Amino acid sequence: MEMGGSENWKLGIDYAVWANQNKPFYFNDTLVFKYDLPSENSTGYSVYLLPNLRSYARCDFRRAKLLANTTQGSGEGFAYVLNKWRPHYFVSGEDNGTQCYPGMMKFFAAPTPARH
Repeated sequence: MEMGGSENWKLGIDYAVWANQNKPFYFNDTLVFKYDLPSENSTGYSVYLLPNLRSYARCDFRRAKLLANTTQGSGEGFAYVLNKWRPHYFVSGEDNGTQCYPGMMKFFAAPTPARH
């Protein structure tokens, strides 16, 4: 499943709405984050995994795990498999974290058992 659909992973999309429209997410679903390389006009984007809801709500990167840097989303994009039974909190951390809040480049996915 491509993040943001044809719009890809970028500023200006409400990913909470996108996630709500595309749920449910299933165990072993693959999310693909595609985004442009940094340019003169943009610092680019990244993909971080935050450890919990509190970190997600506050855009607190202290215990965040960088999944994909600003170059890994180009081309075919960065693929992430929902292979743990827990909520996954995704954010972009560029521009000193402002893409997360108030930029709203964040969403969470809580995988459910496989489709029947």
